[in-house]
Amino acid sequence: MKLDSSIAAVVTGGASGLGEATARALAAQGVKVALFDMNAEKGEQVAAEIGGTFCKVNVTSDADVDAGFAKARAAHGQERILVNCAGTGNAVKTASRDKATGAVKHFPLDSFDKIIQINLVGTFRCIAKSAAGMLTLDPLEDGERGAIVNTASVAAEDGQMGQAAYSASKGGVVGMTLPIARDLMSEGIRVNTILPGIFNTPLLQGAPENVKAALAASVPFPKRLGMPAEYAQLALTMITCGYFNGEDVRLDGAIRMAPR
Repeated sequence: MKLDSSIAAVVTGGASGLGEATARALAAQGVKVALFDMNAEKGEQVAAEIGGTFCKVNVTSDADVDAGFAKARAAHGQERILVNCAGTGNAVKTASRDKATGAVKHFPLDSFDKIIQINLVGTFRCIAKSAAGMLTLDPLEDGERGAIVNTASVAAEDGQMGQAAYSASKGGVVGMTLPIARDLMSEGIRVNTILPGIFNTPLLQGAPENVKAALAASVPFPKRLGMPAEYAQLALTMITCGYFNGEDVRLDGAIRMAPR
């Protein structure tokens, strides 16, 4: 897919981190970009800077997602690109014992469900609704109608202690990538997923410098945190390379996460 001003894109989680970097990279190629995010202040700022459109969207809400796509399409036309970066995480052991009292507790099931609803169901909700819109488009010269990029995590394959919900949600994104690519193959819509390692996103930027240094040292090479622009670079490769389809690709400096 050639990136230019004839192409529209939607980036979820586009107000910060990996999503913001990808939105900026797409806009730099002339693509008309709509950002879905909960942070209206930051989202409006980024949208203004890249000449895009901000849509306040909670990906767990059908109504929000429908309204977001309606606003984005009214501004830019039907998107040919969807990049799913909206997501969150938590860290709770499946079952544990309080060190002071000895009391036993388990992972609160509402907290587990919340992570699944945002990271997995929210991603699928946006894919399904975007793909349905892409089906209304005429194919490009090579028969392509659209390209979708999802965000999983290396935790999908080597999750750490406390990451049962997060790993399950990201493992689900990996697991559904190929079936969705197969669902959409006859319509010329490609689907790929990136599994980022430890990236220097807002989630980590507030951490103490010694913590960030230790995380960087744990990466085989290069010994640093990943940069959001590197995620965006891979996302654009997945979008522009027409033979890239049904793949789940780690972007992690060769790290394999330890149990803790």
